[in-house]
Amino acid sequence: MIRNNKVLLWMLLAIPGLAMTIGVTSGAKEAVDLLHPSGEWSARLMIVAMIIAPLQSLFGNGRVLSWFMARRRTFGVAAFAYAMLHLIFYIIDMGSLKDMLAELPAPGIWTGWVAMAFMAVPAITSNDAAMRGLKLAWKRLQRLAYPAAIFTLLHWIWVHNNFVAALVHFVPLGLLLAARWIKSTSPQVLKGT
Repeated sequence: MIRNNKVLLWMLLAIPGLAMTIGVTSGAKEAVDLLHPSGEWSARLMIVAMIIAPLQSLFGNGRVLSWFMARRRTFGVAAFAYAMLHLIFYIIDMGSLKDMLAELPAPGIWTGWVAMAFMAVPAITSNDAAMRGLKLAWKRLQRLAYPAAIFTLLHWIWVHNNFVAALVHFVPLGLLLAARWIKSTSPQVLKGT
């Protein structure tokens, strides 16, 4: 069935990145012009991957949420792939290691590097072999997505000096995570009273 075709899902997720890559390699676009779009795709796919579990926890296991839950790792890995594309465009735009190191102390830059580091581990271990081999440690490594999201939000805010667009994307995730946490702790709170 088409909706269960993993190759088709990967092809759909790759379309914007492919269009950006063709734009740069053909000379139709400059790398600097694609920094923001590639970063936004990374952030959006990260949010999709992270928002599924809280939605399922709060609203149950419907067909749509089950479909997304079964593909959550795909969205997370795609988020990292777009982060890598974002990094490639950044490297092309900067042109030299010296220039990259010179702007590293800027809050908007180092937060991006930290976000990338936190994203890398869950992305690299988002496969069945790692899941089997790492056992319980696998889930702990996947939780690095949370600090990755925080540093991605900070990177976005500081690079663009604009809270609104970043918050529009990340506030729903924060609210859902908070609601899930409240729901999971409320029985314990009630038992303690």
